[in-house]
Amino acid sequence: MNVPSLAELQEVAGAHGIDALGVARAEIFASTLEDLVERKERGLSADMQFTYRNPQRSTDPTKLVPGAQSLVVGARSYLRDAGDPVPEVEGPAGAVARYVWEDHYQQLRVGLEAVADLLRGHGYRARLVIDDNALVDREAAHRAGLGWYGKNANLLLPGKGSWFVLGSVATDAVLPPGQPLSDGCGTCERCLPSCPTGAIVSPGVIDARRCLAWLVQAKGTFPAEHREALGQRIYGCDDCQEVCPPNRVQARRPVEISNAARRPFVGLLDILSATDQELLDRYGVWYIPGREARYLRRNALVALGNTGSDDALVRRAVKRYLGHSDPMLRAHAVWAAKRLGVVLPAALQDDPAVEVRAEVQRAVTPAPVV
Repeated sequence: MNVPSLAELQEVAGAHGIDALGVARAEIFASTLEDLVERKERGLSADMQFTYRNPQRSTDPTKLVPGAQSLVVGARSYLRDAGDPVPEVEGPAGAVARYVWEDHYQQLRVGLEAVADLLRGHGYRARLVIDDNALVDREAAHRAGLGWYGKNANLLLPGKGSWFVLGSVATDAVLPPGQPLSDGCGTCERCLPSCPTGAIVSPGVIDARRCLAWLVQAKGTFPAEHREALGQRIYGCDDCQEVCPPNRVQARRPVEISNAARRPFVGLLDILSATDQELLDRYGVWYIPGREARYLRRNALVALGNTGSDDALVRRAVKRYLGHSDPMLRAHAVWAAKRLGVVLPAALQDDPAVEVRAEVQRAVTPAPVV
């Protein structure tokens, strides 16, 4: 069988909107496996699953395709311009991470499927792996020579930065592999102090227990010590990428807003007033723990508490949630109420839920003078 050249694969990929394409050997990512196991043992992965769920599988590309020899790795830019800085929503707005403003993974999938079809047309097996816990995609891209690991743990492409979604095609075709790039950050450490919670605990190492991008997706109570740092974010956090020098010089295409979830800002009051089904219909493309809309409301209450707003609609929404049937949401409403100067009903001090009473106690107890 004839093997298509890398140039042929790159031509097909480029025609379908893929910005960079390279090849890595389909071999076990031994060093990555060690990192995943070690960081999980240290608790840095928190309750995160994804590639931590089964690290032996997610670091072994040979399990993807029988006789796999190569990984064809693609990167597609998701850098977009938010446009008008004044969001077109009623009341305070919550900020959304840049990578979900459009469905870039679907567009990457289309491009890599075309690459896979070319390989299949030459008689080879090919399987797509995109945003999947079956493969650590950053390591695949690193081994393919697409970029280096930044100190914020993102993969940076030379001259292009880290605003990219990644995916791979596992194949039994033998293709010439690229060479991993050496560190391109040099002495730059702007990303480390930029993290609102200090989640970058050392260059290239993230503590998910502090990372806002993970905490908005995690189950349970939003950690009290990181609520102020969340600001008005509602989904994701881009701070460590925003300050990265290679990321600040790239041209930005306008964002194409297709629905409520595909925009830079969403209305916090809208999230608090919509039904569960409405929220899942609008924002179901986001990762929502257990597909439970309560977590969107939890995040919205924290973000609302950070607005400093004295708007009557905002105060009314917080008061309504002080009486919500969900104790987790009542507790977060107590926190937001304190931040916004909303008086707490005396009955909350005897709330049947321990978490609500604890939040009330924190709200009425003055902080110690240091």
